[in-house]
Amino acid sequence: MVELETPQIDAVFHALGDATRRHMLRDLAGGERTVSQLAEPFAMSLAAASKHIKTLENAGLIRREVRGRTHLCRLEPGPLASAHQWLGFYERFWTNRLDVLERLLREQDARKAPGDSGAQDDSRKSPASKEGDDQSTR
Repeated sequence: MVELETPQIDAVFHALGDATRRHMLRDLAGGERTVSQLAEPFAMSLAAASKHIKTLENAGLIRREVRGRTHLCRLEPGPLASAHQWLGFYERFWTNRLDVLERLLREQDARKAPGDSGAQDDSRKSPASKEGDDQSTR
């Protein structure tokens, strides 16, 4: 299993748990943005945007650089890669489980096939097809 420092991964998933912060990260994937630019798409104050940015910063997902009076933010992809790696373990787990299920279902279908003459069992026919069959024999 992937071992990651628990406080770091907790902070990353906490930060990713908010749609506003995910949107900010998506914007930062396009390049550096100021706090004002990150806040612009939302109906929020700069103070509220700064709180979101601080959460992203604490998780290590962004870096903030002060140039004069301007605060520039940029994406730090390392923690996202770590979260992806952590999730990858569970993706492999579920993929393996689904592969086993698929194999079992295929084996079950294969066992039914030799005894199946190709004719559909009457119990599986729809009522409309049964009526149609009755009319064709009259």
